[in-house]
Amino acid sequence: MELSEKVAIARKRKGLTQEQLADLANVTVRTIQRIERGESIPRAFTIKTLAKALGTNFEDLANNETQNDSSPNVSAVVQNNFNPDNERHILKILCLSCFSYLAIPLVHFIIPIYLLKHSGSSNTLTINLARVVIRRQIYWAIVHSFLLLLTLAYNFINAVYFEASYLLHYLWPFFTMYILNAFIIMHSLIRINNTTYSPVFSV
Repeated sequence: MELSEKVAIARKRKGLTQEQLADLANVTVRTIQRIERGESIPRAFTIKTLAKALGTNFEDLANNETQNDSSPNVSAVVQNNFNPDNERHILKILCLSCFSYLAIPLVHFIIPIYLLKHSGSSNTLTINLARVVIRRQIYWAIVHSFLLLLTLAYNFINAVYFEASYLLHYLWPFFTMYILNAFIIMHSLIRINNTTYSPVFSV
């Protein structure tokens, strides 16, 4: 029996959906779908994670199905299913979702994290670039909060010790950081457009 059939049968036997199995195994839904369709041969680590989530043994699930990433079968699957335009589209949507900071600042990075988790992409470059975009948004939220606190501290000290000779308006750091983040997101979009893709997957 093929690995794809074993995973599908074991999942249905436990009454799990593909989404539930993906959450238990800490992989994407797309990864589960590709494995069950026989479009991808996962690494040993992924098989071990699936075996644990399905409550079965690694040996029973693998049964000589594990292959090196350099094997002809894996290469053929990657070449047939890899689409650079789809990967760029995923990253562009993720980048554009970062503009949610205009409505929900400081926690807006949760949206691109959610999109990455449910994107279904297993391409290493896509995942790495998405993580860079998300990290930049987290850094922005931290710096934004720090500048507002710094402004508060400056105004407090100025009011208490210098009789409020000059108070800094909170809108200055606020709008400065907002404009800066727009440039950060646009820079990420330009980087994505200029990225050269190769079919390297991390299943």
